[in-house]
Amino acid sequence: MTQSTTLYAAYAGHIAAALDALEAAGTLPAGLNRAAVTIEPPRDAAHGDLSTNAAMVLAKGAGMNPRQLAEALCAQLAKAPGVTSAEIAGPGFINLRLAALPWLEELRAIAALGADYGRSAVGGGTTVNVEYVSANPTGPMHMGHCRGAVVGDALASLLEFAGHKVIREYYVNDAGAQVDVLARSVHIRYREALGEAVGEIPEGLYPGDYLVPIGNELATGFGDRFVAAPESEWLVLFRTRAVAAMLVMIRADLALLGIKHDLFSSEAELQAAGKPEQAEQWLRAHDLVYDGVLEAPKGKTLDDWEPVALPLFRSTKFGDDQDRPIKKSDGSWTYFGADLAYHFQKAESADALVDIWGADHAGTVKRIKAAVAAMTAGTGQPKPFEVKLVQMVQLLRDGEPVKMSKRAGTFVTLAEVVEEVGKDVVRFTMLTRKPEAQMDFDFAKVVEASKDNPVFYVQYAHARIRSTLRKGAAEGLVPSNSALELLGEEDLTLIKQAAQFPRLVEAAAAAREPHRVAFFLGDLAAAFHAYWNLGNDKPEKRIILSQDANLSGARLYLAQQIGQLVRNGLALLGVEAVEEM
Repeated sequence: MTQSTTLYAAYAGHIAAALDALEAAGTLPAGLNRAAVTIEPPRDAAHGDLSTNAAMVLAKGAGMNPRQLAEALCAQLAKAPGVTSAEIAGPGFINLRLAALPWLEELRAIAALGADYGRSAVGGGTTVNVEYVSANPTGPMHMGHCRGAVVGDALASLLEFAGHKVIREYYVNDAGAQVDVLARSVHIRYREALGEAVGEIPEGLYPGDYLVPIGNELATGFGDRFVAAPESEWLVLFRTRAVAAMLVMIRADLALLGIKHDLFSSEAELQAAGKPEQAEQWLRAHDLVYDGVLEAPKGKTLDDWEPVALPLFRSTKFGDDQDRPIKKSDGSWTYFGADLAYHFQKAESADALVDIWGADHAGTVKRIKAAVAAMTAGTGQPKPFEVKLVQMVQLLRDGEPVKMSKRAGTFVTLAEVVEEVGKDVVRFTMLTRKPEAQMDFDFAKVVEASKDNPVFYVQYAHARIRSTLRKGAAEGLVPSNSALELLGEEDLTLIKQAAQFPRLVEAAAAAREPHRVAFFLGDLAAAFHAYWNLGNDKPEKRIILSQDANLSGARLYLAQQIGQLVRNGLALLGVEAVEEM
């Protein structure tokens, strides 16, 4: 059984066949656009197993009343394999009820596909560039970077699982003022390494002791050569060495989270290669950049503001509220100008782009989307480009804010958090809320062994399944699919929950929302725990029944496949499934 024939895909095929039959009979006109036809679980499980909106979305094009079309469609769907009834609900929705056999076959499909259950070809091999983290290379990763790092990495894995090729990219902002500040900060540590009492690090420079090793390294390599030298003699050298050292540190920090990028792109190299100039030339040739004067900033008077002609991108043409400069008055590139060229470079090797940004960059989303729309349109068709904004994480300890780090001086490092609670806890927790929602990360709560902690609840479900399988084996009972017909309504309810995974993967990938996988795992874990707990009050509902090897084998087989699904979902999130707790 291949991925294309999992249950929801199979019944989508039955709906398509029913519509084909109505076309052949002349009931429906040929060529109707079926893109909006869906098949999903009804909102209320009492209404059936599957629901489709086919009659609702096709009726207008067919010139028919939705219920009239639904009646004709129901007559066809009632003939589909495994369908026990097809009923019209409301203005024209169709609810299907299925026999047990299709669900039991889906359970066998999970076993047959194993780690590939849920894998899809919907991406069609198209390449998506996912840029995430892209923190300034001025120090170790901190928890402000962590959430975007996890969201981006999980999204990349999800897109690959859904049939896309993915480029995981990190944009190194190594051409701005912040790396000059880094070089000056390192120069102080360099002097300190040579015995100078530098005192308190001046305000505006980076105070963390993570710069001490690079200062020592420079002192060893150059002695006192640059102690009293003018800045012009050492700034570029110190900047280059410092950025390289920071990138080694950043890679190591990301590795603690299991994150590895395919590509690190340098802003400095981008500018050295003349990419921004090339972008400007292209934009001018297409009348998308012109020389103009911006309006005076609000609050400025003519006495303290001097109008200057700047190259302006016509971002208002693409929905922005004003045109944006791509160069500063001194001729250097604005951040937007360099970013525009960078995105054009990315678009050359990808079919779609996704950026994961901190919420503090929300104000620049409209203009960069406008730029990408303009520049990629020139290649034939605008390339899809999305920006996902991620809110900051507030660190708490027993409800009290945590703000300081011994190592960094001003912030809590990612390494410190991972060391305390573990990679898996950090990764899963970052995906337990939508990225645009505020998040509290309480050191006490994220390791709490309770159902209120989603990380624990999902991990415990897997550990409980593994424990149950070990217990069954100790009694000579093993998973078996030879008597699945013995499974009852509660067993089928759990299978129905599990069977949603393939469609969940496709929907989450299309929406670029990996947190949906975490939500699904939470629901699946809750369903399994409820299923397991049935046996507490009703011994006949226990998974292991020593007196009934056939039913025990069937229930162990079901539990085994739920465990497989938990592992599949956790793998997409970059989280390991534990064997025991």
